Amino acid sequence: MARDLAAGGLAPLSVARGGDDLLQLAPIAADWRQRFRRVVLFGIGGSTLGARALAALADGTGPEFCVPDNLDPEVMAKVLAPENLSHTGFLVISKSGGTGETLAQALTAVSAMRDHLGGDAAARQFLMVSEPGDGALRRLAENIGAPVLDHDPNIDGRFSVLSLVGLLPAMILGLDAAAVREGACSVLQHAMGTKDCPPAVGAALQVGLQRRDLSQSVLLAYGDAFKPFVLWHRQLWAESLGKQGQGLTPIDALGPIDQHSQLQLYLDGPSDKQFTMLTLSQNGRGPVVDAALADSLEQDYLAGRSIGDLVGAMQAATADTLIKHGRPVRRLSVEKLDERALGALFMHFMLETLFAADLMDVDPFGQPAVEESKVLTRQYLRAQNSQGDVT
Repeated sequence: MARDLAAGGLAPLSVARGGDDLLQLAPIAADWRQRFRRVVLFGIGGSTLGARALAALADGTGPEFCVPDNLDPEVMAKVLAPENLSHTGFLVISKSGGTGETLAQALTAVSAMRDHLGGDAAARQFLMVSEPGDGALRRLAENIGAPVLDHDPNIDGRFSVLSLVGLLPAMILGLDAAAVREGACSVLQHAMGTKDCPPAVGAALQVGLQRRDLSQSVLLAYGDAFKPFVLWHRQLWAESLGKQGQGLTPIDALGPIDQHSQLQLYLDGPSDKQFTMLTLSQNGRGPVVDAALADSLEQDYLAGRSIGDLVGAMQAATADTLIKHGRPVRRLSVEKLDERALGALFMHFMLETLFAADLMDVDPFGQPAVEESKVLTRQYLRAQNSQGDVT
């Protein structure tokens, strides 16, 4: 891997070492941040999940960030409500330029904006990101006169968070994109210079446990800021490794809420799961429980404790309980979740995925099995156009 990086390969990782592109993106982000009160990101999967994970760090001083990435007619109708359009910018991301869901979103948004603002004005509300070539999204941009930025053709969507795909939305929201890359680069450099680096050990542990029939990998993260991150990881792990009969099924979980929805299964159900606990330093954070009031309810364990104290105790107790029940657990802890820390986590899990793919002897890039469904979807819609509804 180090040789590939030195030769200019592995673009999803090597992009962390660059910075010139961020200088070029900065004026675009500043313009959007100044012009729009709402930014809508059209895309699906890897085109949006990394940006959503980063957006969890935003302080709310930037534009409202709307990501209708699960295509739904009612949601799209609300996104395109006329009263919101004049102050909305549409960022449309599709590597191939031909993703059906994203094109449908973009086409309906263009029509709505033209109806509301007129053709010339509507073009200023759009920015497309797609790989070079003659893809449909680029042709749409040319048709309406909207600008296009290049998506690196060597970076698959689910590995694209450290490129403009993840970092341009983050910059629009006021986040420090350079710090994201600094955190990622620190993990990459350590991994390339360390024999038993954490991503390699993590991959070996998970693949080894899979070979012992623990084929479901639970990522249990504590804190709402991690909620979009575990979704990003779920796609990365599933789509990269689920090939040729190989793979571990990723299960995303969020604590403490999923202690009540899933922990019973984890502890007393089938012994087919392995666990990674991703935690934040919580002690002393948040509001404090009134001691006298807690004592009056005979709940002395809560007296004088912060919400963070309770969450911290739950994190430790859940891990210890899983271990006592013979469940394999590893713990990853973050002192403070900021741009640098999140960048480090992105790189850790991307490296872990690549190492696991090597151990399983599968290609982590591409998703050939998904293409059949995409082809059939287009065929069904064409059949509807010519024959009426098809079920």
